[in-house]
Amino acid sequence: MDTPAFQRLRYVRQLGHAFLVYPGATHSRFEHALGTYHLAGRALANLRDRGQLGGLGDADALLIRLAALLHDIGHYPFSHALEEAGFPSHEALGAASLGSGPLADALAASGVAGAAAAVGGVITGASAHPLAGLVSGSIDLDKIDYLKRDALMCGVPYGEIDVDRLLACLVVVELDGRRRVGVMEKGLAALESLLFAKYQMYRNVYWHHAARAANAMFKRLVAAAVRDGAVTPGALAAATDDALIHELAARDRTGIARALRERRLYKRAIELLPGEAGDVPSWVWEGGEKLRRAEDALAKRCGLEPGELLIDFPHKTAMLGLDLPIARGGGAVELLTDRGWPGVMDLPRMAEDLVESARRLRMFVAKPVAVETAALLGALEP
Repeated sequence: MDTPAFQRLRYVRQLGHAFLVYPGATHSRFEHALGTYHLAGRALANLRDRGQLGGLGDADALLIRLAALLHDIGHYPFSHALEEAGFPSHEALGAASLGSGPLADALAASGVAGAAAAVGGVITGASAHPLAGLVSGSIDLDKIDYLKRDALMCGVPYGEIDVDRLLACLVVVELDGRRRVGVMEKGLAALESLLFAKYQMYRNVYWHHAARAANAMFKRLVAAAVRDGAVTPGALAAATDDALIHELAARDRTGIARALRERRLYKRAIELLPGEAGDVPSWVWEGGEKLRRAEDALAKRCGLEPGELLIDFPHKTAMLGLDLPIARGGGAVELLTDRGWPGVMDLPRMAEDLVESARRLRMFVAKPVAVETAALLGALEP
């Protein structure tokens, strides 16, 4: 915790620009990392007390606690905006960072054999360790902490999760020849609360229109800075929120950095439900040069300057995805997936509809303009 890499997380906000909408949302990745570590300790203690850790020793428990503590060590400033803009995942960056510097020395002294590689495998979801699902899985402790913490700091009632019940219902089961973390059947109601909380937080907080406007502006600002050579991708990964925005502002030719600092956010000109938007191509949410060209072409048609019109269509892979063993009351173990479990847990069958209902195709503009919906949809044609 006392390494510079971990202390950096004190200065990386958990929710990026969401504080411009919810003033209390200034909590950091540092707090979240500690919370996830705390939940890992509780989960491991529950599993140990119920005799679920047979064959697993203190080094296995320490590995999971370290992975919980360090799962966001490679996180960019301003939440997930830069990953949306096409930069490498924070999990991959985090795993790569564990092998050098003071953090590598601390891990080497932890007593866990090959700690850097082992922790990196858990963080990226590549580990076959029986307890890896506590850190990267359908019911990982990361989700439990950030949903509760984000809801509390934003002052919204959407992150209600029965944490005690979920932790009490965790089990280690054998399925398809390997041991994995699962949930007892009696914990399905608590699992439903987790999935609904995630959906509600995306719909009302993470994908709030003003937060998405700030997110789109920030992505455009960084893309311009990288093209101009004002900042390098490597520097982005090591920066903190305030240090990065000050550096961007010092060399900004778009005016977006100052607008963000002064909360002069672009306004919605068009907002469409997925059903109204039709088939939106993936390059819209993947970002990149093709989206920039489409935005600037439409801006020109509307009498705006390049960068004064931004298009946003948030995307979250498997937001409500499930791949979780369920220990049934009779002793059988069954896998709960996105296909659902008719008569037992039907929520996954609704997952796709819920995710789509949370998304909006939006066009944000720096100044008022008149533009037809058809013009926006035409700009997004392949």
